[in-house]
Amino acid sequence: MISISKPPRGNLKSVRSRAVARAIANWLGPASSRTACLLLVVASTTVAADTDVGGHVKLRSLIQTFPESSLFRDFADRTAFDAAGDLRLNLKWRRDELTLEAHGELYGFYGDRIEFSRDFPQGLLALTPRFPDDRRRFFDLTTTLGDSGRAASVLRLDRLTLTHTTAKTVLRAGRQALSWGNGLLYAPMDLVNPFDPAQIDTEYKFGDDMLYGQFLRDNGDDLQGAVVLRRDPVSGDVESDQATLAVKYHGFLGEHEYDLLAARHYGDTVLAAGGVRSLGGAVWRGDVVLTRSGSRTTAQVVTSLNYSWVLFGKNMTGGLEYFYNGFGQSGEFDLSQDPELVDRLARGDLFTIGRHYLAGTLTIELTPLWTVSPVLLMNAGDPSALLQMVAQGSLTENVLFTGSVSVSVGPDGTEFGGIASGIPDRTLANGPGAFLQLAWYF
Repeated sequence: MISISKPPRGNLKSVRSRAVARAIANWLGPASSRTACLLLVVASTTVAADTDVGGHVKLRSLIQTFPESSLFRDFADRTAFDAAGDLRLNLKWRRDELTLEAHGELYGFYGDRIEFSRDFPQGLLALTPRFPDDRRRFFDLTTTLGDSGRAASVLRLDRLTLTHTTAKTVLRAGRQALSWGNGLLYAPMDLVNPFDPAQIDTEYKFGDDMLYGQFLRDNGDDLQGAVVLRRDPVSGDVESDQATLAVKYHGFLGEHEYDLLAARHYGDTVLAAGGVRSLGGAVWRGDVVLTRSGSRTTAQVVTSLNYSWVLFGKNMTGGLEYFYNGFGQSGEFDLSQDPELVDRLARGDLFTIGRHYLAGTLTIELTPLWTVSPVLLMNAGDPSALLQMVAQGSLTENVLFTGSVSVSVGPDGTEFGGIASGIPDRTLANGPGAFLQLAWYF
């Protein structure tokens, strides 16, 4: 992280930052002028303010195999090889009670999936997006620079916020991330862009365009509220039934914590309660979420228990979690008969299609710089499961390695074994896969 404190008006770094932004805008051309101009404006603020500049470069490789019965074999060979790069530049400008923050990202993709996913039918493409886009967001701050053959590139602003902060209040407007709830892997209370439980790199959530406020009480409790505006992905119009309006109260009862939430989310009424408390040396977390959609009320429940210990001189942390998804199906899966579930999957509210799930995690600290973490995600109703082995460690002070191997277990027709695709003798199945990533931070 580079820290620049109140540079003079003629500061060479400011001149260079503006020059670099202009050069990027000229190179990207008119198709990306909106995003590039925003980057230029933010770069120009480094003239006379307290500014932090940082970011990362991530290079990753993905290997995915497909069994004979998989529909993906109609588009690809048995094994798909892909590479991706992610350059992220984070700028934070501060003056008194105001903070302006912008995070720009340049993605590059190359490989089999970029090529064969271009031929996916629209229904499958909605569930497996090829790369980030802003079709649902209020502002379109994403530009596809190129998409042909085996390659694609995308430029986007993932954060762009103006924040006013006092001792007791926070008011933030713009593109930002919001995380609520107490789930370990499954997070039904997290209404805005929750992480997929199987996602390996969870450093950054995708940002959404919202107005966020927080009020801190003298006793440590706080009240938070958020308004998220979105567009209909088909018409492109801003619609009230695409928005989220939510209020959450976070409080303390002795050493325990609790959350109360009320929201309107995509036209549904949502009420939720959750909490965190110690339990005999372990930590218990849980949320109950009720969603009123039309004339039907649907429940979601997540509860988990975490415990840390030392064994053979190694620090270890384990967790068990149960998740009930009232929106899921029981018995034989048939997404064609459940458009509401498909819609929740497509907009990223849900990542599960069944009712009952068990998850287990174990993190073993091999050294102070290296950990390994086996993860189990299990549909208890199938039953089927996804097994992951994740390793992470620091190669240098600024370089982090992350790697994982994933194996799906279950017969055809199960969630992780491969649900029916609607085409005879074809399932949406994945075989074993691997993920490798190097991240350099500056």
